[in-house]
Amino acid sequence: MANVLSAEKQNAIIGALAEGSSIRSIERITGVHRDTIMRLGVKVGQGCAILMDTAMRNLPCNRLEMDEIWGFVGKKDRNVREGEDAVGSVWTFCAIDAETKLVPAFKVGNRDVATATAFVQDVANRMAYRVQISTDGLNAYVAAMENAFGGAVDYAQIIKTYGHEEVSNNRRYSAPEFVSSEKKVVVGNPDERLISTSYVERLNATTRLHMRRLTRLTLAFSKKRENFEAAVALHFAYYNFVKRHSTIRCTPAMAAGVASSFWSVGDLVEAAA
Repeated sequence: MANVLSAEKQNAIIGALAEGSSIRSIERITGVHRDTIMRLGVKVGQGCAILMDTAMRNLPCNRLEMDEIWGFVGKKDRNVREGEDAVGSVWTFCAIDAETKLVPAFKVGNRDVATATAFVQDVANRMAYRVQISTDGLNAYVAAMENAFGGAVDYAQIIKTYGHEEVSNNRRYSAPEFVSSEKKVVVGNPDERLISTSYVERLNATTRLHMRRLTRLTLAFSKKRENFEAAVALHFAYYNFVKRHSTIRCTPAMAAGVASSFWSVGDLVEAAA
């Protein structure tokens, strides 16, 4: 592939993918065939997963927020038939450091105890110090925290209650009305003023905006799980190392001491090679 596409064109394609462009729109803009774009995206995405795994070690995070975002591969659950290759629903677990905005880890899988346990253990292995963690009310997190941290964590859940979703023609896709929230301390002694999932929910919105496969009501969904996981890795690597965060005036990787300078898309592609 490197013999076919120039470095400049590869950087343009990866930059467009990371900013939320669809493969067919990139094909129209660059003149590169969609199959080549797909192969390049998967190759760089898999390299980004290795990059993230290597770089995100011994992190000085103090306060993490965790959540999971829904997507699907091939078909939605109701349309998957027995014997088909379609996967159906997939959930991406992710964490964000509330201070540096760094995403230290992510995990693609089902919304169950096994995936939550693997994800939280992965996060625990990357931390340098004791951390405060906030999540939503998913029960799988409770056992996962105990298995990964034991008692060496300050963990709390924020449980939000919503009203009935409006389904009339003009409000069919609007968010349900927020009713109330309850903060529940599970382990340790977390600062109750800082129990929140606001940052990770904002991260979810950014992910949907910048990752075409997770856009609402889209035809650009993944057809293979391998492609979906590569796209997720590319997104979070781009978010950590390339995308400048307005509130911290640098990239999350710089704020957390993982990177010493700003990265370009070319730097990311080179590091993921």
